[in-house]
Amino acid sequence: MRVFVALDIDEGIRSRIAKFADDLRAQAPAARWVRPESLHITLKFIGEKPDSVVKQVEQTLNWISIAEFQVTFAGSGFFPTPKAARVFWIGIAAEAGLAQLAAKIDARLADVGVPKEERAFSPHLTLARSGGGSGAPGWRKGDRPNRQFAVLQRHLEGSASPEFGTMTAREFFLYRSQLSSKGSTYTKIARFELS
Repeated sequence: MRVFVALDIDEGIRSRIAKFADDLRAQAPAARWVRPESLHITLKFIGEKPDSVVKQVEQTLNWISIAEFQVTFAGSGFFPTPKAARVFWIGIAAEAGLAQLAAKIDARLADVGVPKEERAFSPHLTLARSGGGSGAPGWRKGDRPNRQFAVLQRHLEGSASPEFGTMTAREFFLYRSQLSSKGSTYTKIARFELS
């Protein structure tokens, strides 16, 4: 089973982001746009694991305790650089609890054999990916100028920075990711409350 840990986002914020994306889709028609129902903040990508390990992951996540925190969604940008863009994203500003939660998840899951992250936690909400290749935020060998987002970038240059709202994070989820030719489908398989 292919799994990851993430925060869901409030419906009001999801709706505002969906409208923003709909208004921009024609500026980058060849990009793979994320469906609104699939928007989430990834805290830890785990990958393909047997059911027995997924059960261990779920049990381990039950022991994580952290206070609720605020998350604000505003601004947009491109990974890894605007010129060699592979990902179009919405920015996230959060209280310290978001980074603390990601760090606790990373540390606790290492105890059940899930490798620790090599990169620093970089919260963002992916809206679109360029045609092929990885959606990872870091620079990769072979990255070169990408024209798929060029029209979108020019369109955004004269626009005000978008603001989508603030929510209180009260829970996080273990998700299953199922890949298909139409994109990924995410299903919540376990819920964990923040204290």
